[in-house]
This record gives sequence, C-alpha cells and structure tokens, in this order.
Amino acid sequence: MPDRTALSRRTFFGGLAALGYAGAVTPRLLAQGTGGQAAAATVPRPRASLADYDALAKLSSNENPYGPPESVIQAMTKAFKYANRYGYPDGDVVQAIATHHGVKTENIMLGAGSGEILDLVGWALLEGGKKVVGVEPSYSSVYSHATTVRGEAIRLPLGKDFRQDVGQIVKAVKSHYRDIGFVYLCNPNNPTGVIITKAEIKSLLDGLPEDVPVLVDEAYHHYVEDPAYATSVPYVTEGRPVIIARTFSKISALAGMRLGYAVAPPEFIQRMRRYSTGSINALVKWGGAAAIKDQASMDKVRRLTVDLRERTIADLKALGYESIPSQANFFMVHLKRPVQPVIEEFRKKGVAVGRPFPPLTEHLRVSVGTADEMARFIAAFKTLEARAAL
Repeated sequence: MPDRTALSRRTFFGGLAALGYAGAVTPRLLAQGTGGQAAAATVPRPRASLADYDALAKLSSNENPYGPPESVIQAMTKAFKYANRYGYPDGDVVQAIATHHGVKTENIMLGAGSGEILDLVGWALLEGGKKVVGVEPSYSSVYSHATTVRGEAIRLPLGKDFRQDVGQIVKAVKSHYRDIGFVYLCNPNNPTGVIITKAEIKSLLDGLPEDVPVLVDEAYHHYVEDPAYATSVPYVTEGRPVIIARTFSKISALAGMRLGYAVAPPEFIQRMRRYSTGSINALVKWGGAAAIKDQASMDKVRRLTVDLRERTIADLKALGYESIPSQANFFMVHLKRPVQPVIEEFRKKGVAVGRPFPPLTEHLRVSVGTADEMARFIAAFKTLEARAAL
C-alpha cells in the first residue's frame, strides 16, 4: 500500500526539489531519484511573532489576499455545531459542485486541496513505473510525486512565447505509448500564467491515442479572460479520459482550509478513491458549498485581481522590465539577472515573492496581492533595481 500522507500543493512549493531542464526540444526522461536545485521556501513560517508574519506582503503563493466572502464565513460558522459528529451533514457540497458543472455526483471527488487530487491521479495511474508527460516549468509536484510512486516523468521545454507545445506532447506520448500513465496540463500554466487554448486542447485530445488519460489542472481557471480559453470539463461529459482538478484555494480564498475536487469519468474516480484519505472537515465542506454558489464574490475578486495585475505589469514595463502575459492571479517579470538573490532582498523588505522556476531563472513570479501589497512590491522593486544599477 502507498504512503497516504497527504502532501499539499503548498507543501510542494515550499520543500520539494526543482529538477533540471532539458534545454532541447527532445523530451528528457527523468527517473526516480534524479535530483537538482532545491526549491526555496517562499513564505517562511512565523518565527519571531505572529505580527511579523501578518505584516509580510505575501506575494509568493498565488493566494486570494482578500479572505473568504461573507457567505462562506457564515456557512462555516454555522457548521461548527457539527464539529463533535462523525456522520455530519456536509452541506451537500458534492451535489453543489456537480450542479455547478452540469455533471453527476459520480463524476465528483473531493480532495484536501487540488494538490491531493493531483497525488491521487499519480497513485492511480502511475503504478508499475508508468510515466507522466508534461512541460517544464509547470506545477512540479506532479512530477515529484511520480517518483514517490516509482513512476517517471517526461518533461518537455516550453515552446514559443512560453507556450505548452501540444504537438511535442503528442509526439512524446506516441514515442512512449505503452509506458504512459497520463498527460499533465496546467491551464493556465503555473508559473507563467499562459493558457492552452481550447483549440489546442482539442488538437491534443484528438492527436493522442484514445486510451491515454489527460489530467488538466485548472487551479487558476477563474482568472482567465482570453476568449480563446475554455474549461475542459465538457470532455468529461463526452466520455473522454479527461480528469479536471479544481481548487477552492485561489478564487474562494480557502487555501488554509484545504478543499479541492476532481471532475472525471466514474471509472477514474473509483480508481482514485482507493487512495483517498477522506480528510476534509465539516466546516470546509459547508464553506465550499457556499463558495461555489457565490458567483458575485468570485467576479469581484477576479476584477480586482486582473486590474491590479495589469497595472503592476504596466508599472514594471515603464521601469524597463517586461513580463510574460498572464491569465492568472500571478505573473512573471524578467529581471535580466538571477532571481535567487533578489528573492532574499525582497524578503528583507517585508515582501515575499516566488521561488526560482528553472530554467526561467531570470524570471520572478509575483502573486497579485492587495493594492497596498502591490504598491509595496513596486516600491521595493524600484529600490532594489536602483541599487543593482550602481
């Protein structure tokens, strides 16, 4: 039996290794135990005092800085009365999610954040040394987890304009067809914020052997405004071997509560359920059921975030620094120098920013915070860049 210790999306950001880069169009096969540069922790746990932690501008972990909406807080508060029960009412959270997506409850599985969903797919589909195919950089916990289950990863470089090259993914799958467990797509991609268009998704699914599963991580789905993008949930209802991972950690501000879910054909849900910890508590289930119904709050957060993202990118451009066009609640700015020393300098100024993402070691990932936090980021940026120019 596998080790069922739940490793969250945030744990992987803070502690797992960021492995090396192929540097070529041909895929690089990464076997178990292949190591590289360790990922630096981006938001240190409070040591001196809680006040120090609260004062930090947290622009490192792609969180919603505004907190849960009132509808969610009220739902979780009311759910406290079930804290002493095992078989408690759960707010019909699975039905609420299924209704939202127009699928059946048998197509839904809850997880302790979408990070657990990604792990469950690994446990279920990478048995026997199967391989996952994806791009680099992307959300690397999927690749790291592959080694945990004694699987492997084929990681391809990003293509032109930092895009995921679906043609190269199809080619890699066909070259290793009998050994492929699943394809991983992060859409929008983390850390770049670049989308895979709906036309590209269709091209990929039509080009792959029909029995190859595709895991689409849509953690940042809600922030996309590009009309060329679409969720891949309809492919599930069509009966395609597609698994969608979603989270309440971003738009709904429940990162600390740990709630995510999968939308998938029932046969994949059943395979994943064998490895599930079932570790979601009563409060967060009620909060999730309320959050997915509160479209107005999600729209408000989206508007605030997109506006601040674009304003900050424009401010950086005025200073002479280009950013990768993003459709997420973060972006990457090209610093023109290694990011690792800069990350530490920002921390000293009370601003936490993203870790390095090889091979983009001169690009800094910045989460979009509040207006005050973004102002602090720009002020610190100006100071650090002025110092670097001396």
